[in-house]
Amino acid sequence: MRDYGWAPYVPVAQRRAKALKQMAKLKKKGLNVQPVELSGRGRKIATSFWGKGWCDHMESFSDYANRLPRGRTYVRNGSVCHLEIKKGQIKAIVSGSMLYNVKINIAQLNQNRWVMVKRACAGKIGSLIDLLRGKMDQGVMEVVADRQAGLFPLPGEMKFTCDCPDWADMCKHVAAVLYGVGARLDSDPEMLFKLRGVNHEELVDVSTAVADVTRKSSSRRRLAATGIGDVFGIDLSTSVATSEPSLATTAKQTTDELSSGSPLPEKLTGDIIRAWRTGLGENQSEFASRLKVSAASISQWERKGEKTFTVHKRTRAALHKAWISTSR
Repeated sequence: MRDYGWAPYVPVAQRRAKALKQMAKLKKKGLNVQPVELSGRGRKIATSFWGKGWCDHMESFSDYANRLPRGRTYVRNGSVCHLEIKKGQIKAIVSGSMLYNVKINIAQLNQNRWVMVKRACAGKIGSLIDLLRGKMDQGVMEVVADRQAGLFPLPGEMKFTCDCPDWADMCKHVAAVLYGVGARLDSDPEMLFKLRGVNHEELVDVSTAVADVTRKSSSRRRLAATGIGDVFGIDLSTSVATSEPSLATTAKQTTDELSSGSPLPEKLTGDIIRAWRTGLGENQSEFASRLKVSAASISQWERKGEKTFTVHKRTRAALHKAWISTSR
């Protein structure tokens, strides 16, 4: 942290307006801006198994108890202007009296811990989609979210830096980013595994071909040739087919439409959107940029699951154009 005086207080609305202008400039310079947006979810920062699990884990440490609450307001009012998750690192820009740069370095998951997690989960997770949706039995959930031996990082595995004047290791900007990660995991749970440097596919009993496709797919043609059912992480065993009957049907129909060069399906579902995005190997922010919509929109669509949803005429035209271009 910097060791000079505090900047004068600036009202939230004024800070937000100034931050938006500054972020627009950074975007023009090539930064892939990925803001944390909580629209449509009220005051809840995270609701999924992975997102809520992350937040609960951070709040479980007494050293953070008096620091984390200050970050809640910041993430709720949209002050986390940019949050990027990479292997071993979280980089963010937070709007305060000015824009502050936050960096959180996180150690790679200890290999012994990872082996223990994999052994505990062996044969108990039916598909990638079950894993990412947090649809696991209680025993598996307890293993992956275990306070000491699970997937979430311990305090000693994290190092915080922020260029604000607060001397504390965890300033309110760092706290806001930590909550922002929880919100991001709601929509992109695979980012947790990327952050910890492990491959989430190793927790699921799927073939090497499926793993290759989910990692390397770069075109819609490859996706169609292999089958969305595989890319989507659908295990065609009896147990999974029983629990997700309509998902397999949707995957087959979508694959047929792609193979024949058909236009975007009339009835869109969250599962179709997620399959499309996953097949391209993109996170929600990257996919949103391709479709020229907000990451929040992608998140809301994917939450629909098997349910259909409608979009405005202009948005549908953009989706259709992207659908055709990625099938080439």
